[in-house]
Amino acid sequence: MKKTFQLDDIQTVAKAVIEAVPGKQLCFYGEMGAGKTTFIKALVKQLGAVDSGSSPTFGLVNEYHDSNGELLAYHFDFYRLNDEMEALDMGLEDYLNSDAWLFMEWPEKIKSLLPEDVVPIFLQFIDENTRSVELNIR
Repeated sequence: MKKTFQLDDIQTVAKAVIEAVPGKQLCFYGEMGAGKTTFIKALVKQLGAVDSGSSPTFGLVNEYHDSNGELLAYHFDFYRLNDEMEALDMGLEDYLNSDAWLFMEWPEKIKSLLPEDVVPIFLQFIDENTRSVELNIR
C-alpha cells in the first residue's frame, strides 16, 4: 500500500493504515522531518487516544490512553540511542510483549531486537503539505 497525501487528509490515511496493518507493532522509517511523529499523532487519534501525541525523543517512550484510562499505545523514538543495550535497559522486551500498539521511530537503531512480524512503514517528505506513506506488509 502506498499513498501520497496532503496533510489535511492525514486522518483519513491514518485510518486506512490502522485498517490495513496485520499487527500492532509498526516501525516508521524516513528522514528527519518526513513526518513520522505527525503521522503517529494521527494514528493515536484514530485509535481514540485522549492524549495529544508528541515526540518522545528525550524520554524515549510516550504512553497513550483512551477516555477510560486504558492503555492504547506506546510511541518510541530511538533516535538518541547509542546502542541497542539502552533499549533493553529501558525494558523494550516487556513493551514488545504487551498487547498495546507500538509505534517505533528510528527502528534501525535497534534492528536486531525487532520481532520479524513488525510492519515497516516508510514516510517521505514531498513538499511542505504533501507526504507519502508506504506499508510493506509481509
